[in-house]
Amino acid sequence: MNAPRSYLFVPGDRPERFEKALATAADAIVVDLEDAVAPPAKEAARAAVATLLAAGRHADRIVVRINDEAAPWFDADLALLRDGHARTVMLAKAERAETIARVCAACPGIAVLPLVESARGVLAADALAAADGVQRLVFGTIDYALDMDLQGPLATTIGLDAAASRLALASRAAGRLAPVAGVTVAIADDAALRADMERALAHGFGAKLCIHPKQIAPLHAVLAPTPDELAWAQRVLAAAEAAGGAAVQLDGRMVDRPVIERARRIVQRVR
Repeated sequence: MNAPRSYLFVPGDRPERFEKALATAADAIVVDLEDAVAPPAKEAARAAVATLLAAGRHADRIVVRINDEAAPWFDADLALLRDGHARTVMLAKAERAETIARVCAACPGIAVLPLVESARGVLAADALAAADGVQRLVFGTIDYALDMDLQGPLATTIGLDAAASRLALASRAAGRLAPVAGVTVAIADDAALRADMERALAHGFGAKLCIHPKQIAPLHAVLAPTPDELAWAQRVLAAAEAAGGAAVQLDGRMVDRPVIERARRIVQRVR
């Protein structure tokens, strides 16, 4: 199964939107029990998510974002995951590997997506990425910017660079999937979404959070190889195969192991 490229949020207390979200081209949907749900609606949201999980449909595409460990709803959220046999959880405000261990102990076999949203979370990135049960890290850029008091026109670009690099390095060192970039709040601005994802790709990210179905198609377009990239990759792989392991040149350049691996990764981006 290919790693998800897009994670579409849907509020946990809006069950009428669940099927609509699942009908989109999003690779995964994130049913949110945290920020999207007001405290008085938490219990009803858990009941709605329990019904969704019990249906057993699209189980591989459903991610449940739960409240953080310090929240009064954390234990009830864990019970929902356990009883509903959820396969993937997004852990809000992840800062400690011990919290991940607690989630995995309560829900054996579950895949964890630690959502890094604070300075403490970024500094703990190595431990979070290396923790058992972790599938990939997620960068919660809005809350991180708030925690760091990032201001000015460069807050959402240069202001995020150091943390983004830290998460990508931790992910790679731990052998995890490339991390997930944060949301683009301008729903109808495809150019902004493209710019955000291209910057994330430059750091080593491989997916993105979405807050509206309109963002999915342009996001997937950014992540897909261009026709020229794909043609080059196919030529490299064909030349390498024809050489049978011997050194080979293509367009006057040596085709060695890193070049071949780069070509393979480009081909793998085709969906």
